[in-house]
Amino acid sequence: MSQIATQQLDAIHSMLSAGHRNLRIERHSLTLWGISFGGLIFFSDRILTIEQFPDLAQRAIAWLTVLTITLAGVSLLDWQLTRRAKQARDEAWSFIHRQVLKVWWLLMSVGVLMTFAMFFYGGGYMIFAAWLVLAGLGLYVHGLFSEELLEWTGALIIAIGVSMLAFRLNYTATQWIAASTLGLGLPLLAAMLDRGRQRTSWLRLVQSVGWLLCVLMPPLLAQRVANASASPIDAPVVSLAAYQTNPAARQIIALPAGSTIPVKFEVSGNLFRAGNTSELPLILNEPLEIVMNDGQPTGLWRFPGESWNQARESSWLRIPWIKAELIPQTGPQLRTSLIVETIHQPNQ
Repeated sequence: MSQIATQQLDAIHSMLSAGHRNLRIERHSLTLWGISFGGLIFFSDRILTIEQFPDLAQRAIAWLTVLTITLAGVSLLDWQLTRRAKQARDEAWSFIHRQVLKVWWLLMSVGVLMTFAMFFYGGGYMIFAAWLVLAGLGLYVHGLFSEELLEWTGALIIAIGVSMLAFRLNYTATQWIAASTLGLGLPLLAAMLDRGRQRTSWLRLVQSVGWLLCVLMPPLLAQRVANASASPIDAPVVSLAAYQTNPAARQIIALPAGSTIPVKFEVSGNLFRAGNTSELPLILNEPLEIVMNDGQPTGLWRFPGESWNQARESSWLRIPWIKAELIPQTGPQLRTSLIVETIHQPNQ
């Protein structure tokens, strides 16, 4: 086959491919969505905190309001900017583009409702991973009708979200990775778009690996630097008995293995008598050191000789099942399984 015929066939193939992928995602769309929701994730523990809204329902409604306003505002601004860009190119909205855009809005709305529901039904440890999966699905669907690079990146974002749960990363790590993936990754993806040009799989793989490194390295390095630069705790180590007789302003309480930790919980609802405080005694399996300040725990803890950890970043509590029984010999009872594990950082 002559070279001219080969060039003509390649041109026809490119035209057919462009016909199949006839959508164009605007660069400003990725930048707007990435910076807005990435920034919201990064500052999520500094706004609408438990100190500002002690009541759980009020805090949930406050977050629902903020997320709804953000989603509506970004969607409206994105729509207006996209419409202006299409008018400047004398380009009409296609039917498929409108439907794909509705799918994106639907996925973001699911994320908002899911965040609101987690305040009441639990599962907050997977909130950042869930947002990444939803965003990855939206990009992947858009990439099916638009640019191939969106498919690759969407699949990578889904993999990042799933991996955060699979590797059981702590709260701060998931927050920083999710914020970097959206806040840094989507604007970077906007700069990498090549308007649907046909590329080899090897080039797409190199682009994906480069994007992945640019997204994951900053939060991982930042957390490593933060852990390395953490100042040592300057406080005396005392026993529990010494602390009870003389609680100082700042102390490290050493709890020996075998210590009994009572877990007290209040009963409410219409099945059992309200106000009945029950107690579940738990026995400490290993010695533990806790930092106290003015009689209140600071959240720092460690096993003796290891690095300090934040309580909210290291605990993993699960109740896999609850079962009601009515045995003739013992009468009615509730049985459950409580699994409490810690994810801590030993000394290097």
